[in-house]
Amino acid sequence: MPALTVGLTGGIGSGKSVVLREFVALGAVGVEADDIAHEVLASTLGTAEVLQAFAAFDIGDGAGGIDRQRLAAVVFADADARRRLEAIVHPLVRSATRDRITQADPHEIVVNAVPLLVEAGVVGEFDAIVVVRASVEVRLQRLLDSRAMSRADALARMAAQTSDEERVEVATWVIDNDGTADALRARVAEVWAEILARITSPLGPRPKG
Repeated sequence: MPALTVGLTGGIGSGKSVVLREFVALGAVGVEADDIAHEVLASTLGTAEVLQAFAAFDIGDGAGGIDRQRLAAVVFADADARRRLEAIVHPLVRSATRDRITQADPHEIVVNAVPLLVEAGVVGEFDAIVVVRASVEVRLQRLLDSRAMSRADALARMAAQTSDEERVEVATWVIDNDGTADALRARVAEVWAEILARITSPLGPRPKG
């Protein structure tokens, strides 16, 4: 088990992946929930369950796999469909994530990026929580610049997630990402120093739960 587990979350377009890379550069072991979710959807079990659950929506890719763009269009337009997908994928992702975290060395710090950390109710599984936030305008522009989606799709995905206010309520640290790359890097370094201090503190990390 690692010395400390940190949950990293934030709304779509906030810059979680960039922050995770900065933590990894500073020495963290990075675990990306989105990457694990992709692996789950590509696995035999995950693919079969999702194709069966969404058989009425024609989300197959014609080669036995899942067309993720079609699936995304379905679940972000229909809250019931999204919950159905989450009920399949989340348990598989959580199981795979726990396996990776438990394999970390006792001296390591694991930072696990989880977009739906608050929504999935897994806050208590981490020693500390980092929330990345940015204004709606900045997040929207990033999504339009970097992803093949329309403004309507981007807004729908943002609306499907919880608010920054709810995320901040559970945060140990908040990282604002409206500014420059240098400012972000400096703030991540500050938080990393405080994470390291938690390990060396006589009080140790806060208990989970």
